[in-house]
Parts: sequence; C-alpha cells; structure tokens
Amino acid sequence: MVPGTEEQSLRLTGIYRPLMIVTQKITTLAFQVHDGLGRRAEDLSAEQHRLAVKVKPSFLEYLSYLLNFMSIIAGPCNNFKDYVAFIEGRHIHTKLLGVNWKQKGFHSLPEPSPNRAVIQKLCVTLVSLLLFLTLTKTFPITCLTDDWFVHKADFLTRLFYLYVVMQAAKPKYYFAWTLADAVNNAAGFGFSGVDKNGNFCWDLLSNLNIWKIETATSLKIYLENWNIQTAAWLKSVCYERVPWYPTVLTFVLSALWHGVYPGYYFTFLTGVLVTLAARAVRNNYRHHFHSSKVLKVVYDIVTWATTQLAVSYIAAPFVMLAVEPTISLYRSMYFYLHIISLLVILFLPIKPQAHTPSQPRTLNSVHKKRTD
Repeated sequence: MVPGTEEQSLRLTGIYRPLMIVTQKITTLAFQVHDGLGRRAEDLSAEQHRLAVKVKPSFLEYLSYLLNFMSIIAGPCNNFKDYVAFIEGRHIHTKLLGVNWKQKGFHSLPEPSPNRAVIQKLCVTLVSLLLFLTLTKTFPITCLTDDWFVHKADFLTRLFYLYVVMQAAKPKYYFAWTLADAVNNAAGFGFSGVDKNGNFCWDLLSNLNIWKIETATSLKIYLENWNIQTAAWLKSVCYERVPWYPTVLTFVLSALWHGVYPGYYFTFLTGVLVTLAARAVRNNYRHHFHSSKVLKVVYDIVTWATTQLAVSYIAAPFVMLAVEPTISLYRSMYFYLHIISLLVILFLPIKPQAHTPSQPRTLNSVHKKRTD
C-alpha cells in the first residue's frame, strides 16, 4: 500500500502550484520580450510576432502580471499583452472590432457579459466536486497497489480497473482548472471573441475541454485539450525554439517543471515513447480507414479505446509519485505499452521531418512541405 498518496498529491499541488504558475509567467514574458526586442521580425512565427513585447515592462507591470489575485494560486498562465489589454480596458473591445455589428443589428459595440460562462463553469466545478467526493474516494489510486490487483486479477481486469481508477482521479483537476477559469471570467478577463454562430466566447484562459478529452481518438487530441495553457507555454518556450528533438525535450521540460518526484519522470518519458509510436501508427495506417464511413467509425472506436487506455497507463505514475508502486503497477501490466511502443518505433517506417525553431511559414516552405 501507499498510504496517503492522494492526500499527499493534493497537498503538494497546493504548495507548489503558485511557484509553477509564476515560473510559467516569468519565462513566458522573458521570451516575449526577447522576441520583441532581441530578434528580427522576419525570424518570428505569426504567433510569436503577435505576442512579442516591444516595450520593456515597468516594475509595477511586471509584479502585477506575476502576482495578480486572479491567477496566483492555480493559474492559468496568460500572455502579458492580453493581461495589459485587460488592465487597460481594451481586452474585450479589441476582439470585437473585427465583426460587422451593424449587420447584426447593433449600433455600437456590444458589452459581452461573463455571467453565463461563469455560471456554466461553476456548475462544472460543482459536478466535479461531487464526483471527487464519491467516485475518487471509492476508487483511490492506492487500489492499484492492492494484493488483489497485483497478484490475483487477470490482465484484462487490471486493464479495465486501471482505466476506472484513473478516470476517478480526474475530477480534482477538472474542479481546480474550471474554477480558476471562472474566477478570471468573473473579473472580466478571458474573453476570446465571437464564434461562427455569433455567440460570445470566454475560453481564452480555459485549461481543458472535458468533452474533447473524454472523446479523444488520439494522444495528440487528448494532450491538446488537457492543461491547455501549460501545453501552450511548453510549445512557446521549448517546442518552437529547440533545434533538435522537440518532442523529447518538451516532455523532459514538462517533467522538470512539475517537480522532483520520480512518478513525473515515469509519466513523461513513457509519454515520449507512446507519442512517437502513435505518430508512426497514424502516419502509416490512418489513411486506409478513410475510404468508407463504416471503416472510419470502426477506426474512431478502436483509437478512442486505445487512447483512453494508453493515457491511463501513462498517467498512473504521475498520481502515484513514488518508484516502488509505479514499478509494481507496470510489472503487473507486463510493461505492455512500453514494449508495444518500442516495437512500433523500431519496425514501422517513420518519415523524418526537419524541424527549424520559430521558422515562419512562407509560400515556399508550404510548397516544399507538400512536395516532400
């Protein structure tokens, strides 16, 4: 048994989360100032150019950005220019200027209210809290080190039980991230514009999309919708800037950012293997299933089940934290996903892709990519 693992994880999250958020903000601002003052405009990507800070922030602006009450505890991280626009009252209006409001019957710019978004997100936090108090307590992570699970259950039972336990571990993340998002929205921060149906959107700072997470048919889709702002930070400060092995180095940085517990490194290094293997499988086989709707449905069902089981296997050490329970779990699962991923990487052809950090997309580069 691993007594207190769940409580320990929650306690550590509460202690270190503010430091983790401040680290994100410091490095985000540092790179954005570097892009604005230390690099040529033609060397920047479109996103880097949009977010580049071309005037050195004052000390007050710097402290306000790092330590404002809305995000100091649980985040999410946000871009400096978005925060300044919010403080100066330009946050919403600048995102409304591109819409022809006269055609929609408005004589002036509307004033979007965050009330509906805040209420919806508070409802999600309430449901998440109820699930945490029931489902999470019924299936704690310590179940994965029980003698029954490790020595008596058959492999398929272990596979299913691992999925159930890891599903039960999610509500605490859903609760914290959605509540943090709602706090920012309640303060008037987080407006992202108008969708294609003309609805006001308040998801600029959203850290997750629960529906897309639970219906993800690939690890890529899952990761894009889980801890969204941290993924954006990792992409901005690492993936787009390193000249070699961007995927590997991004996962390593994520592990270092989370802390020193061995479980984090088990999770993210396993994530590297599975990501590379999933990419190889997708590149080699996905197009074969697009010839008919039936085949595509079958492909989506199989990839959904595979993705959800794979994420459960990868993320378990992240919650268990320690080496001994992690090794015990993986040994009981015969290290099956590690072995399959290694075999896929070794035997499936992987088309190499040149990666140049922060290279802007031009017509020539797009044409070359299409003809390679």
